[in-house]
Amino acid sequence: MPRRLRYIPEGGALVEVTCRTIQSRFLFRPSPELNDIILGILGRAQRLHKVGIVAFTFLSNHLHLVLRVDDAKQLADFMGYVDTNLAREVVRLTGWKDKVFARRYQHVVISNEAEAQVERLKYTLANGVKEGLVGRVLEWPGVHSAGALLEGRSLEGTWFDRTKEYAARMRGESFQTRDFTETETVVFEQLPCWKHLSPQAYRRRIGGLIAEIESEAAADRAQTGCKPLGPKAILRQKPTDQPVKTKKSPAPLFHAFRRKARKALYEAYSWFVAAFRTAAEKLQQEDQTAAFPEGSFPPHLPFVRAVLAGVAG
Repeated sequence: MPRRLRYIPEGGALVEVTCRTIQSRFLFRPSPELNDIILGILGRAQRLHKVGIVAFTFLSNHLHLVLRVDDAKQLADFMGYVDTNLAREVVRLTGWKDKVFARRYQHVVISNEAEAQVERLKYTLANGVKEGLVGRVLEWPGVHSAGALLEGRSLEGTWFDRTKEYAARMRGESFQTRDFTETETVVFEQLPCWKHLSPQAYRRRIGGLIAEIESEAAADRAQTGCKPLGPKAILRQKPTDQPVKTKKSPAPLFHAFRRKARKALYEAYSWFVAAFRTAAEKLQQEDQTAAFPEGSFPPHLPFVRAVLAGVAG
């Protein structure tokens, strides 16, 4: 089955990004060292590629991010940087010999509707609780944005410059673990539909979502009789372990609340795909007039950027 074309609506969009480890193995199993490294990678990627970060959760075998991006190239650059560096660090920490990610990151555009944006933010914050891993959101021992969002603060991590380490090693120099490190900061921005809120009001909204998540999870546990696995059991898992059963479902093309909004997004994407295929056919026939739609990645050609209005050619 061919991959979907990478698509971001004109003007940018809020997106939900998911990456899963190979065979759903617990390669992201939390530890103080890995947590610090993940935040360092995220902070550096954000600084380099200017992506807006709204929320994220890193579970043991997959990650979720809610991001605001300008176009597909910005998202691809950001995720390429995160995934490449995270994979290298996971291999270094665990000794894993295979690839780390099952496939390329998957992103789903979120509509401008407040209901859709809030629902996806809640879903991201619920990770860890909704699976029955922990009973409360803040109990997750890995990287999670909930605590920072509740307190209205940024998060800091450590970037390890492996290039400088390698150069020093080749020169025969000895060095300590943190001789070639930098502190990087992950800065959050408010959910677009709640951008008008004061920081205090925004934190209250986040608190309300977390209260809903925990209340709903407690009700489910009361019905099923299941207890959370708990942080201690999570930390005892081996990174090479994998769940007995992995729940997977096809990701939708878009997250939208109303039919009208979903239809508009599908129509825009359909036009984008049709224009891309027409240009691709022309390119195959060596037609030099092939014009790919703005915001696309033509095969073996540079990304097609939008032309800014009012800029002379």
